[in-house]
Amino acid sequence: MIPNWAGERQGMVEKQLRRRGIHDARVLRAMGEIPREEFVPLESRISAYGDEPVQIGFGQTISQPYMTALMAAELELDGTETVLEVGAGCGYAAAVLGALARRVISLELIPELAEMARHNLRRIGRDGNIEVITADGSLGYAPLAPYDAITVAAGAPDVPPALIEQLRDPGRLVIPVGEFEDQELRVVDRQDGHIDSRVSTLCRFVPLRGGEGWA
Repeated sequence: MIPNWAGERQGMVEKQLRRRGIHDARVLRAMGEIPREEFVPLESRISAYGDEPVQIGFGQTISQPYMTALMAAELELDGTETVLEVGAGCGYAAAVLGALARRVISLELIPELAEMARHNLRRIGRDGNIEVITADGSLGYAPLAPYDAITVAAGAPDVPPALIEQLRDPGRLVIPVGEFEDQELRVVDRQDGHIDSRVSTLCRFVPLRGGEGWA
């Protein structure tokens, strides 16, 4: 029997997001509309709306729905922004961001995953304002900088200086920072030349690889 995916999505929004304090109406609407099941491998679709990450191959995961929503909500997007996403993965978070921002530049280090993200976004008609680029995301993407907002879907040992340099003033960066396996989700604000940072929550992401990530 084919699952009721629309029902699964709404259940996820109510039980995993709204009840945990995600109240941004635009984020909730995007999470309720974008078919997460279309971004996970066929053999894992039954787990598409589970309260956990899902393996997508190459040692990478699609983040837990709550974490995707929290990171998007922390950016406080109003629809006018150009957003840099580090770690396209399967393309799901980029699709969410694409529903919230004017333009999304999504970087992916692994060529096969970059192509998977492009294919998934194209297949569901969400690629109009999203560009997936195969690149070392820890270095950002200088040719299109600065960015109004930057989000990083992998844990870094520290905030990469390149991402701070490419962040517009004012601008906001959301990034997991800490140890190889356990991190804290930091919200970094750039305003009038000053950099301020706060911790949103504890988290666990795959490691950020690249020149300014883990070796």
